[in-house]
Parts: sequence; structure tokens; C-alpha cells
Amino acid sequence: MLVLALVAGGAWGAWTWLGRDTGAARAAAEKVAAGLAAGELPPGVVTGEPTGEGEGLAAIVEDMEGAKHAVSVASVTEPESGSATATLRHEWSVPGAEKPWTYETPVELRKGDETWTGVWSPAMVAPDLTDAETLRLKRTQAERADILGPDGKPIVTERPIQRVGIDKTKVSGAAAATSARALGTALDINVDKFVTAVQQAGPKAFVEAITVRSGSPEEQAARAVDAPGVFLVAGTRELAPTATFARPILGTVGEATAEIIEKSGGTVSAGDVVGKGGIQEAQNAQLSGQPGVTVSAVGGGDPRVLFETAPVAGKPVTVTLDIATQNAAEAALADIEPASAIVAIRPSTGAVLAAASGPGSNGQSTATQGRFPPGSTFKTVSTLALLRSGVTPSTPVECTQTFVVDGRQFKNVDSYPKDALGKVPFSTAFANSCNTAFMRLGADLEPAALPTAAAGLGLTADPSLGVPTFLGSVPTPKPGTDEAASMIGQSKVQASPLGMATVAASIAAGKTVTPTLVTGVEPDASDGDGGAGSSALPTASPSGSASASPASPAASGSPAASPTGATPTPSNPITAAEAKQLQTLMRGVVEQGSADFLLDVPGAPVLAKTGTAEFGEAGALKEHAWMIGIQGDLAVAVLVVEGEGGASTAGPVLEKFLRAVA
Repeated sequence: MLVLALVAGGAWGAWTWLGRDTGAARAAAEKVAAGLAAGELPPGVVTGEPTGEGEGLAAIVEDMEGAKHAVSVASVTEPESGSATATLRHEWSVPGAEKPWTYETPVELRKGDETWTGVWSPAMVAPDLTDAETLRLKRTQAERADILGPDGKPIVTERPIQRVGIDKTKVSGAAAATSARALGTALDINVDKFVTAVQQAGPKAFVEAITVRSGSPEEQAARAVDAPGVFLVAGTRELAPTATFARPILGTVGEATAEIIEKSGGTVSAGDVVGKGGIQEAQNAQLSGQPGVTVSAVGGGDPRVLFETAPVAGKPVTVTLDIATQNAAEAALADIEPASAIVAIRPSTGAVLAAASGPGSNGQSTATQGRFPPGSTFKTVSTLALLRSGVTPSTPVECTQTFVVDGRQFKNVDSYPKDALGKVPFSTAFANSCNTAFMRLGADLEPAALPTAAAGLGLTADPSLGVPTFLGSVPTPKPGTDEAASMIGQSKVQASPLGMATVAASIAAGKTVTPTLVTGVEPDASDGDGGAGSSALPTASPSGSASASPASPAASGSPAASPTGATPTPSNPITAAEAKQLQTLMRGVVEQGSADFLLDVPGAPVLAKTGTAEFGEAGALKEHAWMIGIQGDLAVAVLVVEGEGGASTAGPVLEKFLRAVA
């Protein structure tokens, strides 16, 4: 019995030590796995790892930057004679790859002085990796898709370009700097910055100054520079028909900047071509497609491909912009110095046919993101609220040159016709834009009347247009001066040209119109906010009112956008009968009011409303000039920032545009 007890005790002890070794071996394997995942093996985790420069784990994974490596212990063999083998399970999340790269590798474990460690081998990092090999990650960009017009023909597509710069294999030293200065001067770029870049570049570098369209004046200017090292490299790039065509809306395509790469979380690498601004940026995921990824073992002879995915071409995005209409809008704005915009919508469908921002907008989309008081063009909204309160076109109203509210004096424009003062039909007050009549009538409206009317005309909706946009904001006015100023489109009322074009479109269609700009967008493909986006433009504040941020949908009387991006129908949309009255009133502006210059525009009769919005400090007031118009199945809004009056500044722009598209 004693012998049996001793044998049993010895067996129990052996199993105890074996269990301890198994646990210790697994713990050592876990440390190896953690070090491999981190890209660095701490001292004591493995034995035999080379420590020279360009050797060991860090050198092997150096070119895998951007990929995330997860390693776990799949299994550990039973220890035997101080040795065991662990199987590690690897998973690399490679930017751009739809699925991870997974595999298993062995790692030998040995017990030293009561301590288990791993034994270094490159094969623990990747399958069959040798001492001479390292890993290299290469991404291949997919073919970028076009932006198509409503007819399915490309608007933005591959067009020939020239990359202009200095080839340092052909010039060096002081001569390279001299050539760079000559080229930079000819191209009107930042000369000192370009010269510095050339001086700091290596002896075999091509230092790009600018990318230009083939056949452009910039290309001709570069070719005229007679200096060594000036070099042009032909290529292609996704471009619109012209350099200015709807640029703030469409955006551009170019090499990713360091900032874009850093913010991408590894999905964008140096040299990648990405969308910058507008639709190109907002829909970059769909347009750019899926890059191809290759992981190879290199350095030991011919490269061995360990993991590979093929690039998947991008898918086109379709826009509603009409090339001829957009060109006409841009031509009408070409000579205007301050920021300006024209937006044209087809009321029957809501399609945005043109969204042009003039050269004074400096690349910003005044057309779709500008936030300005709409002035008297907003009287179309106020009139809808008044019609719903019982006012008719023939209702007699009091129009005086001035009107005092809570001690503040409001007035009509100095050129207001004297024969339209006094007791006049509401239609006359509308045609001549009598501020004081609207203010008197507004005092009897319910507080929610203006926000409700604005929502009924689509002004305060938040549609998903595929790019950041802003239509308008109409907070519930407070009694007194706020209410009076709101009736004439000032105080805290704000709108973009897109918003006021939507109002005109709703009046023309006899129903609430939701504008559309981008179609054919796949779910979750958008990188940008398709609804209201914050504008890079300054918020203009009308005189006598505080600067206000756009109100939330609840505050402005606008329904919140649905999760799918569709804009729900407002609670009180404009009706066909209401629209008919507004159409008649707007035609009166042309026939007997301030827009009589539109009487002879070819085509269907033009309906219009002028608008002037004051802003700035008392004694130094400035004006924004607005005008909206309807002609057949076309609704238009025009804005000239810091103009001199709706009829005198925005009016000729509208006329020029309508004649061009007639």
C-alpha cells in the first residue's frame, strides 16, 4: 500500500509540473503574439532575434504601415523536455481590402532557467518567411468612375493633362533654382515655395509645380519657359468640361495631401488620387471604387505573393446639372466682382439644372451653401402666410413710405413710386414691394404662420442632395421689430440661392418641390453630409438684428429629414390654388412693378420678385441684391452679394440668363 501511495504521489507531482509548464508555455506564446501584433518584441520575449539595423521584426513589417495586425494563440503542444510548439493565428486588416489576410504560423517555445520564451524565426511573422525576406504592402488604385449628366453622358471624365515641373536629372545646383524661379513666375504660383521644394528634392526627383489641362494657357506658358530642367509629363485626370464648370459643386480630383492621408485612418496612401470638395469628395467612396492590395515577401529573390485582392472599379454618380444651362448661368455671372450665384430648378421634377457661383465667390458654393437674408424675395413666403389668413390680391392695404415699430423706423426704398402709396390693393403692394404694408399685415399673423408657409414652399427642408447644402432658416418671429423685419426677409430669416429657387419652383409647380442634384448614389457610399452642411461663407446679418445661426427643423417649422435622407411632406404644403394666386402676383411684378424689363424676354411669360436685403451697421448699411423668376418649367434665383438693389443689380443677371436659355 505504501508503494502504491508513493507511485500515485509521484504521478500527481509530475502532472502538476506538466500543468505548470503548459500554462507557462502558453503565457510565453501569448507574449510573442502580443509583441508581433505591436510590431515590436520586448526584451526577454524571444531569443535569437537579430538586433542590427534593418533586421528583426521591425524591419520585416516596416512596409506594412497602415495595416493592423492582430495575433492570437491558436494552440500549444504539450511541453516535452523543456520544449513546445505554439500555433499563432494572424489577421491583418489591410486598408482597402474587403476581407482580412489570415494565416497561421508556428513558433518554437523553450524553457530556460524556469522561464519559457519564444525562439525567433522570420517564419513566425508570415508563412515560410526567410531571414532575407521582408513584407511589402502595395495598393493599386481602382479606375475612378465618371460623374454623368442626366442624359448618361460624362460631365466629369478622364481628360488629358500635363504635369509641369523641374526634372532634377536634367539640371542641378543653382541652375535648378534659377529654372524653378523662371517656371514659377511664368505659372503665377508661389515662387519661393516652389524654389525651396526644388532645392530640397533629391538629385533624381521630378518636382511638380502644377497640373494643367492639355492645351491650356498655363501649358503654353510653361512651354515658353526657356530654362534647363523644365519638363512636362503627359497624363490624364478626371476633369469637368472646363476649369470653372460647376467647380464648387463637382469638386476636383488630385493627389491626397498629408492631411487627407492622416485623417483617412489608413484608407488613403501617399500618391492616391482622391476627391477634393463637392461631389468628388462627398461621393468619393463610390467613385473611387475598391483598391487592389498585394502583400509580398521580398528580398529573397523573386517576390512571393502572399495575399492579393484585385481592384474594383468605381461606379458612376449621376447629377441633374444640364451643361448648357450651367454654362449660361456661369456666363451671366462672369463679370460680377462680388460673390454671386444663380440656381435654376425644373419645377416639374425638382432637378437642379444649374448651380453656379461667380468668380467673386472664390471657390465657395454661394449657390448651395450661402446663408443670407433673402430680402423682399421672401415676400412670396410672407404672402402665402397672408393668403392663408384671409388676405386676397384685391384686399385694400395701407402703404406708407415709413412705418415705426417699437421706436424703430422702417421704410420703403427711396425710389418707391409715389402713385403706389396710400390705400392700394394688396397686388399693387406686392408688385412694387411695399415693406410697410407687409409689416402692418404681419402684425396680425399667428407666430407660426411664417415658418409654416416657408416649410410649405420647401424653404426649410433638409433634402439629401449628395453634397452639403443649406436651403433656408425661418425661426418663429417675436412680436415687434423681429416680426416686422421677418416679413420682408430680414432679421433672423436666412436663405441660399438654392433655397429661394426651391420657393420659386414650388410656386411654379403648385406643390412643395424637393430639389434633387445627385442620383445613382449607393447606400452608405457618401462620405459627406447630404443634408445641411456648415457653410464656409460668412453669415450676413441684416441691420437691426442679431446674427443668428440657422434654426433647427423644429425651431424653423421645417420637418426633420427622415433617416433615409428623404424629406417628408410638410404639414401644410402649398396648394395649386394658393400657387395660382402667387403666380398672378409675381406676373404683376413684371407687368406693373419693378421687373418690367423682363416683359420682352422670349418664351413663356416671366414671373418675378425682386429683393434687397440690408445688412451691416447703422449709417454704413450695405445691400444684397436678389431676384427670383419663373418661366415655363424653369425656376431661377439670382443673388449678388453687396449689390445695389434687386431690380438694378440682380435683375440684369436674371434677364441675361433667361435670354441665353430661351
